[in-house]
Amino acid sequence: MSGEQRKPPNVLTPTADLPREKWLEFRRQGIGGSDAAAVLGISPFRTGVDLYYDKLGQSVEDDEQNWVAKEMGTVLEDLVARIFAKKTGLKVSPMPIMFRHADHPWMLADVDRLVTMPDGSTAILECKTTNYNARDKWEYDGKPIVPQYYEAQGRHYMAVMDLDRVYFCCLYGNSEDDVIIRSIDRDLNYEAELIALEENFWMNHVQAKAPPPYIENDGALILESLRRCMGPSYKDAPPASFTQAQSENVRRYVELREQKGALSASVRTLDKELEQLKAHIVADMGGSWSASYEDGSGSYAVTMKPSRRVSILKDDLSRLREDHKDIFDQYATVSESRTFNVKFTAAEAAA
Repeated sequence: MSGEQRKPPNVLTPTADLPREKWLEFRRQGIGGSDAAAVLGISPFRTGVDLYYDKLGQSVEDDEQNWVAKEMGTVLEDLVARIFAKKTGLKVSPMPIMFRHADHPWMLADVDRLVTMPDGSTAILECKTTNYNARDKWEYDGKPIVPQYYEAQGRHYMAVMDLDRVYFCCLYGNSEDDVIIRSIDRDLNYEAELIALEENFWMNHVQAKAPPPYIENDGALILESLRRCMGPSYKDAPPASFTQAQSENVRRYVELREQKGALSASVRTLDKELEQLKAHIVADMGGSWSASYEDGSGSYAVTMKPSRRVSILKDDLSRLREDHKDIFDQYATVSESRTFNVKFTAAEAAA
């Protein structure tokens, strides 16, 4: 937005010494950056319905669930910021203030850090933590990305703060090299759509006290939300009546279940035939570990490699410990298994 007049956000409240309960009260005055993904239906952590009840002060989420992971992110925030500063050479500053959008007061921002760029401009830093196995969420098809739920958070913050760049620094290990650094720049088209969807959520659902529909694609996440929001079911409750649109889900469910049943039956039939063929092939191999065959289409290599495992039975292990701690072999039981494999190599095309 270079060349245009900036509209800095308004200060809602300082947060440095704010008790958590008061902080939550202020957060309920609008939609924050970490709420954006839930509004869009792309959060892996909560649904829009969960967010709706939270904003009404009727949270049904279990605060004790994954509390360690949540605390870890807070505890390590300063460390992640320091690693980012060291890796990039950029100046990073805390900003213990909750802001609200200059034109949309229901849009809030409580950013982790602000970054001073070499040209004197300001950017945002979001500090993240994850485990080693989840680091691949920051790549797609071999290319670096920002997970879409974090992207929504970053774009919300750029809108509120009227800034043009957000950095993400994600720590996934115990070394300063175990970090992922990404950045996204402002996209006004995305921002306009995000603001419209958040405004609809805030005005037509939170303010109107009308729960939003479930728009998520994650069925397990919806079911967990329903369990929390609806509580236990009652056998004496009257049956629900579906509309024609709702009945389409039922029809499609039955259709897919029948397809799955047919496929499962086919898989069972194929598994049985494969096992039968395997038995005949192994019988034809006799005592050999391998066999081969070649025809005009290519070559087949069959292997039945043995693997031996030495183990000690539980009773024998007790005897070993009592009688002869330094002796092993006379108490050991050797078992053998074989791994069956058929490899086909296509013949090379004639020149």
